[in-house]
Amino acid sequence: MDIQKDLVVVSQPKEAGRKTLRRGRVRRPFRWLRYLGMLGPGLVAASAGNDAGGIYTYSSMGAQFGYSMLWVMVVLTLGMAVVQEMCTRMGAVTGKGLSDLIRENFPLRLTALIMLAFLLANSGVIVSEFIGIAAALNLFHIPAWISAPCAGLLLWLLVVKGSYARVEKVFLALTLVFLAYFVAAFMAHPNLGQVLHGTLVPTVQLNSGYLLMLVTAVGTTISPYMQIYVQSAVVEREVSMREYNHERVDVYSSAIFSNVVASVIIIATAATLFVNSKGKGIILMDAAQAATALAPFLGNFATNIFALGLLGASFLAAGVIPLSTCYSITEALGLENGVSKRWREAPVFWGLFTALILISVVIAMLPNLPVVQILLNLYLLNGMLLPIILFSILRLVNDKRLMGRHTNGWFFNILAYGLTITVSLLSIAYLTVRVLSLFGITLF
Repeated sequence: MDIQKDLVVVSQPKEAGRKTLRRGRVRRPFRWLRYLGMLGPGLVAASAGNDAGGIYTYSSMGAQFGYSMLWVMVVLTLGMAVVQEMCTRMGAVTGKGLSDLIRENFPLRLTALIMLAFLLANSGVIVSEFIGIAAALNLFHIPAWISAPCAGLLLWLLVVKGSYARVEKVFLALTLVFLAYFVAAFMAHPNLGQVLHGTLVPTVQLNSGYLLMLVTAVGTTISPYMQIYVQSAVVEREVSMREYNHERVDVYSSAIFSNVVASVIIIATAATLFVNSKGKGIILMDAAQAATALAPFLGNFATNIFALGLLGASFLAAGVIPLSTCYSITEALGLENGVSKRWREAPVFWGLFTALILISVVIAMLPNLPVVQILLNLYLLNGMLLPIILFSILRLVNDKRLMGRHTNGWFFNILAYGLTITVSLLSIAYLTVRVLSLFGITLF
């Protein structure tokens, strides 16, 4: 009887077709809601790049060079999208994290070298996130000896006691704090003509300060930990190639959103600090100083908005970076890992996560830390490490044995290799300038 009913429906294509079409037209405008539900690893990883170090870097770009470095963010948006897409695709195809694939396909010594450099770079960045949390809450008159341990305990409980889905929802909610920077930029009343010119017309200054800022911007925008985290998160989410189109939307839209936020930070400080310096530029000491420096021009409300953004961004990155570090080390050693795993199932993963949080909290409470040098050197190290990670990703994603028919196309490879070679040349150029300066030789 049911079969007959089905046959009757099929035998009336015109009427049924019209009804189906009408229903489809009613629902079609709401299909975009499905894509919002797919936002996750890409948005979390990309937004984590706008952390304490990122905010300091972008604020410095605006304060020192005005609107002239906005074009850099356009290029980095494309670069971030390309790199993140390759990693999410590898995770969906292979079901393995990036460190897992490096361990299985690269020589042992090279794997150990990459993981050691990654651990050192990330450990320092985690410390900087808790320094950022303490600095942000200090603007609300909460001392570091209270804010740092409380933030560490809250973060530890959130991750250790929660599932991956719950942790990801909290991280996604934290990305809303970045809307604070749009308010600050709007209040600054930027010159829209100069903003458009700085975005579309590349300008390069031949001096070591500009080159340092360029390498640091690359290191903080396309940080190696983002690639580790996003691929491991895709694996833990058990994303397959059937759902991959949604994951691609997540990656591309997240790259645009996070770098628009970065550009807005540049615009806010350029429209105030740089403009009022009469074009000479101002060197900031840390991200918190960027917030307080806005007060004379935008009032205390803007300062509090900027501080709120710094707090949320630092807390988000303070969760993502330790997780990406734990993923990378345990994957490289072939050990169990994952937020959804229990302590007895993944003791090294959780032990390392706890140690990273604890050490970072203790260091963040120390007085008179050289914050600027810590941040600059850490993201410079990330910029130097990035070419190694990028070449590793390209080697893996183009391996037909691993990826089958999902390897890069020729156009995608042109973009990816172009980005990798450019980043490598920038790193080499800056190293050359630094080494020659030790011998009193100035190139720029």
